[in-house]
Amino acid sequence: MEVHSVDLTISAVDEKQYPAGDQPEIAFVGRSNVGKSSLTNVLINRRNFAHTSSQPGKTQTLNFYHIEDQLYFVDVPGYGYAKVSKKQRADFGRMIENYLTKRPQLRGVIMLVDGRHTPTDDDIQMYQWLSYYQLPVLVVATKMDKVKGSCFTQTTKQVQTTLDLSSQTPLVLFSAKTKRGKDQVWQWIEQQTGVK
Repeated sequence: MEVHSVDLTISAVDEKQYPAGDQPEIAFVGRSNVGKSSLTNVLINRRNFAHTSSQPGKTQTLNFYHIEDQLYFVDVPGYGYAKVSKKQRADFGRMIENYLTKRPQLRGVIMLVDGRHTPTDDDIQMYQWLSYYQLPVLVVATKMDKVKGSCFTQTTKQVQTTLDLSSQTPLVLFSAKTKRGKDQVWQWIEQQTGVK
């Protein structure tokens, strides 16, 4: 999809604030600083629309981006080492779980892992959780411009083995810098949402 129109509809902390209507939604999940905003910016052809930050845990709301008046990208707060209190973390957890399990408009989840490293215990837990709720998942290994081309097969195997990916879960190697994987990610989104 060629994106010309995009706007941040709402940064929601509660389901009463979620956009009305039945347009399809795709959620983006991953550890803090894994590159969710960078992936979003590449997909929507904008440089800094989704705010990227070097400070982990910056996203603390569900950010709904309206794309081409046809679908929403939903940026979910990062998990892992975000410097937030236990109470905040518990609140995030409830908000995220509520959204991912009860939102009928949700058509799939893009889960990001850092392609430079073995997926963490948090990543494994998240993938198992998404699988348990039978949500369609696309795993995207980010920051691949920092990985040697000769190691791509090794990265693929490492992610597939560590997360124990099911045969239904595709994996895309992505780089925000080179735009590698952008078309494959869009292909999956179009397939899940029926939007072209």
